[in-house]
Amino acid sequence: MNTTLDLAQSVRSGDVTAKPRLGFIGVGWIGRHRMEAIARGAEVEIVAIADPVQDLARSARSIAPDAITVDSLEDVLQENLDGVVIATPSALHADQSIRALEAGLAVFCQKPLGRTAEETRRVVDAARQADRLLGVDLSYRLVEGIRIIRQMVQAGEIGDVFAANLVFHNAYGPDKPWFYDPKLSGGGCLIDLGVHLVDLAFWILGSPGIVGVSGRLYSQGELLVGRTDRVEDYVTARIDLASGAGIDLACSWNLSAGCNCVIEVTFYGTKGGLSLRNVDGSYFDFVTEHFQGTSRRRITGPPEEWGGRAAVAWACQLARSNRYDPAIEDIVTVARVLDWIYNR
Repeated sequence: MNTTLDLAQSVRSGDVTAKPRLGFIGVGWIGRHRMEAIARGAEVEIVAIADPVQDLARSARSIAPDAITVDSLEDVLQENLDGVVIATPSALHADQSIRALEAGLAVFCQKPLGRTAEETRRVVDAARQADRLLGVDLSYRLVEGIRIIRQMVQAGEIGDVFAANLVFHNAYGPDKPWFYDPKLSGGGCLIDLGVHLVDLAFWILGSPGIVGVSGRLYSQGELLVGRTDRVEDYVTARIDLASGAGIDLACSWNLSAGCNCVIEVTFYGTKGGLSLRNVDGSYFDFVTEHFQGTSRRRITGPPEEWGGRAAVAWACQLARSNRYDPAIEDIVTVARVLDWIYNR
């Protein structure tokens, strides 16, 4: 049996379960929501909170009254922590994640992990070199209907998948100016919403081989060809797979969709189909169905609280081990596909 000293050393090396000590960088709406989810759903200690807007940082202390508020990531890194949760503007994600990983901390970061595949690869390489857990908030993976679709597809219950259609239309664009600056955001609706679609397609299909990627990007109805001064607000894309299957994607901001948003993930196979779609324009409520011929069977329906599950899953994994998980490397493939669609 370990002595107390041995146990402490084992906790730090990732060998035994511990109660992780966390810092939060950025506590706007999404950062605060993830903090609430982790505080409610995982055994953690929230130690430090940083946000350049002091009122946001002070308000977040209502979730973790014992946490201190500080001014920056560097201040957070001065604390005795096991991991950090990063929910800052996209231009900061890669550098902040690398800085935390090099300091020996696990990281959970908002998407996109990087604005390009190169930035994304740098973060993953830093996690591997530091041997620290890295997670990205690809939250739609944790919707129950998505997880069931993945299980059924990989079990062959709809036969060989030959087509997939994934859609995410948002009737509203982001409300922060940096989203519309290509240098700060890395892109528009594709990197904001399409990253989820590409990730879900590959996650459900099991990292398939890619033989071709093409896309068309628009801004206010104008086709963007060779333009780097504007971000896109409408995208269509096609991904051709080595299996012969094809994936069609579409996403947008500010589309006249007749409702708040349209979200749909559908896979067609030789023995049937599976589809998840949002209900009545909701961002949060989904129905999952199994198609066979002209019949359909409902598998799941609302309500379901899924928004913070990815953050909670990361915190629970961190409690078991802070070591590098190679599953994160799939995010590099996703980033490469986005780069190809952007033609960069």
